[in-house]
Amino acid sequence: MELNRETITFVIFAVPLVATAFGVILARSPVYAAMNLVAAFFFMAGIYVLLVAHLIAFMQILVYAGAVMVLFLFVIMLLSLGDEHLEPERRKPWQWAGVLGAGALFAIVSAAIANLPGALQYADVDQAKFGTVKAVGQILFTQYLLPFEVTSLLLLVAIVGAVVVAKERI
Repeated sequence: MELNRETITFVIFAVPLVATAFGVILARSPVYAAMNLVAAFFFMAGIYVLLVAHLIAFMQILVYAGAVMVLFLFVIMLLSLGDEHLEPERRKPWQWAGVLGAGALFAIVSAAIANLPGALQYADVDQAKFGTVKAVGQILFTQYLLPFEVTSLLLLVAIVGAVVVAKERI
């Protein structure tokens, strides 16, 4: 079995992605978990680049690894969640049930992926334009204009609400 360059590059991004995802779950410190999540976001952006979805990769880094993680780290630091209150605790029966449920879910998803190639129907997509800013903008402002405007209105209401709640009472 000969590995091509694309497969090798995918493995270079996928293995650290899985490792950092496990780091998020297994980290004892919330700061280390957040930093692992930042690394996972960067590796995911690399996989998006392999899929020729450069806009999605850029947005992954800008929005998730940038803005969202800064917010998460700010909250972690504000709450001063450190190692001082962490103590070893026993696994509860519902936690073991969760592990078994996750294993069952993994088996179901693996079986679905194994049957996927025969069931997949590819849409007629122009590969040269897929994932570009122009293509995404055209779809966003034609086919999905109403949901886009509703989302922007919802975000505006959330911002106004945050300002009203944060405003000092005179």
